[in-house]
Amino acid sequence: MRGFWWVHAAHVQLEMSRELVMSRVFLIWAVTHSVKEVQSEDSVLLFVIAWTITEIIRYSFYTFSLLNHLPYLIKWARYTLFIVLYPMGVSGELLTIYAALPFVRQTGLYSISLPNKYNFSFDYYAFLILIMISYIPIFPQLYFHMIHQRRKVLSHTEEHKKFE
Repeated sequence: MRGFWWVHAAHVQLEMSRELVMSRVFLIWAVTHSVKEVQSEDSVLLFVIAWTITEIIRYSFYTFSLLNHLPYLIKWARYTLFIVLYPMGVSGELLTIYAALPFVRQTGLYSISLPNKYNFSFDYYAFLILIMISYIPIFPQLYFHMIHQRRKVLSHTEEHKKFE
């Protein structure tokens, strides 16, 4: 079973990618698209710029890695620029959700009140607050994981360069 570590690694990477895509779809559709009032907020620009730069770096890294010709600058950017881009993106996301809250509360957007035939209620306003609170344990965990990855990957590169 030890020989199939790459299957587990691929599964974990796929799961993380799925969560990333779903969270971005949620923020774009369920917050920014649905609450027109936040579309002109600077916070939207903040997370869009952070996401864009991150994806350019990420896919450059993947492309050059597949070609077995990864320039050090791309590797360095992949494992360094997140230090600024990740907090920038998260700040933009949180500020956008926060800016949407008054409009969601006022309009009852996506909320379901009782009584109804399904005997079910959903408060989108409270849901958004819970999403914001969920960043508290998740952000540091992911951020420090990347710090650890950076140390591991870039220190290995530095050691490798010493022997060349």
